[in-house]
Amino acid sequence: MPHTSDVGYDWVCFTTDYGRADGFPAVCEGVIARTAPHARVLHVSHEVPRQDVRGGADLLVRSVPYLPRAVHLAVVDPGVGTARRPVAIVSPEGVLIGPDNGLLPAAAEVLGGAIAAYEITEFHLEPVSATFHGRDVFAPAAAQVANGVNPNALGPAVDLDTLIRLPEPVTHIEPGRVTTEVIGADSFGNVQLAVTDLVADPGTVVHAQVGDRSLEAVVGRTFADARSGDAVVLLDSAGRVAIAVNGGSAAEILLPRPGDRAVLLLAAAPAPPARS
Repeated sequence: MPHTSDVGYDWVCFTTDYGRADGFPAVCEGVIARTAPHARVLHVSHEVPRQDVRGGADLLVRSVPYLPRAVHLAVVDPGVGTARRPVAIVSPEGVLIGPDNGLLPAAAEVLGGAIAAYEITEFHLEPVSATFHGRDVFAPAAAQVANGVNPNALGPAVDLDTLIRLPEPVTHIEPGRVTTEVIGADSFGNVQLAVTDLVADPGTVVHAQVGDRSLEAVVGRTFADARSGDAVVLLDSAGRVAIAVNGGSAAEILLPRPGDRAVLLLAAAPAPPARS
């Protein structure tokens, strides 16, 4: 019998790049339901851009502070079927289950920091498909932990220092210029950047360039600080600088891809009027 703990989970929060067309999320949810019928599945997103590990990691970081105490099942897995490890990372506020490719550690930090990690070698469905570990490896492990199985029963301990971590995005801030990276774009067409400081006052004019495309924007606090159809640079709900178009899509103009270089050129703020 698996070693159980006195701590189970009522929720499995589920994030993937699977999309909805092929039924993959439903199959994984079915595996969870067969093993842990009490656990409710909260679908965070299945629209992470295909194989975009950084985008998935960023989505988790933005989401987990607002989710219930849970098993966080996340699968964005370009290396499925290779030697990359399936892992469970234990944090004070939940257990994260998914591939060891950089997807999970930043979210573990948000949940209080990684306490322990285990390679998932037990509870697989058999036979294990080389291309669908979400169904055959990760969902069964998530269900067992939701049932109260101690994560240390999933497999051997993993040295936390060996977990794959994504490199930090490169950002340089200098007078009048910010150079950073694109994290992604949301379904509204807002382009999210790695930088978290606007370094400019509201009303400052910005020339925003991503790759070989650009637009003119104004620094603002809300979308409405730009006229309808015009662009605004603001801090979004995740605390990152974003390029948006009021009533439109900055992504359709800039065609950003995750990791693209982004440059914000800031116009000099107007001088205050002279006192008479």
